[in-house]
Amino acid sequence: MVPKFVFCIIPAVLALIGIRKLRERSWGYCRNRVSFDNKVVVITGANSGIGFEVAKELASRNAMVVLACRKLNSAKEAIERIEQQFKRKLKMRAMEVDLASLLSIKQFASNVQKLYPEIHVLVNNAGIAYPKTEKHFTKDGFEIHFGVNHLGHFYLTNLLLDKLKKSTSSRIIIVTSSLLEKGTIDLKNLESGKNLYANSKLANAYFCKELSKRIKDTGVSVYGVCPGWVYTALFRHSIRWYHYIMVAPIAYFFIRSPKQGAQTVIYCASEPGIEPQSGSLFRNCSLYKSKVNFDENLAVQLWNESDRLINQKIK
Repeated sequence: MVPKFVFCIIPAVLALIGIRKLRERSWGYCRNRVSFDNKVVVITGANSGIGFEVAKELASRNAMVVLACRKLNSAKEAIERIEQQFKRKLKMRAMEVDLASLLSIKQFASNVQKLYPEIHVLVNNAGIAYPKTEKHFTKDGFEIHFGVNHLGHFYLTNLLLDKLKKSTSSRIIIVTSSLLEKGTIDLKNLESGKNLYANSKLANAYFCKELSKRIKDTGVSVYGVCPGWVYTALFRHSIRWYHYIMVAPIAYFFIRSPKQGAQTVIYCASEPGIEPQSGSLFRNCSLYKSKVNFDENLAVQLWNESDRLINQKIK
């Protein structure tokens, strides 16, 4: 005989699964099948998580995908996993870039420029997150969140911009986060604050908006993407095993798989007709209105200060 409590548990479990499915439907899914024939796509942090899923999808659409990763072996292993899944060779190249090193970024950009006359999509995806109690720095002495998440991609994008402009229509995707709403930009001290990760994500959004103005009418569009709460290795340094147990009941309803988190990035890389939205933030494959009241003057000042800090180090 089946215990009575089982008849109570089953409907509850089914209800939870139903709620999860409804939430998943609201997250959006990139449904276009735009071909990437003869297009070059550069993706930072493409060996795992969101970047891996974007690389896999765009490679399957026949793009030439450059997996730009801190560890070359990790990029090569990612290519092997993708090709094993599709059971065929795809156009992918593993390249090394350490976003915590301006020299590494410069060398990577130089190598890419030699290999490809045009770049059609740049996905600034890689990121880092450390506990608030720990202090880490890039090889150039910048606070790690500001240095990698913002300055690294700021420098890389500007180095590759001429190649992006040579394409008749190209796109830059900057992966940020809705946590940007908890961030602040203090121009007098960009490398400190209560929430350094959120600050770096806010800097990403400001970079997106200012870049879109500076490249207007060049054929290059730029979009900021908030992928949602995604189960990736991003917070491996700041979340312990017991945290997962504590948040599991809540996470079940909110956390996305890397494939689900990648959908808006893929959407912004491929969706026809969204060029007029250059400079905007996207989430769930649609425009996202942040609570932040973006200051145009602050965007210019952050750009100028970022440029100054980089030039100060590379001279």
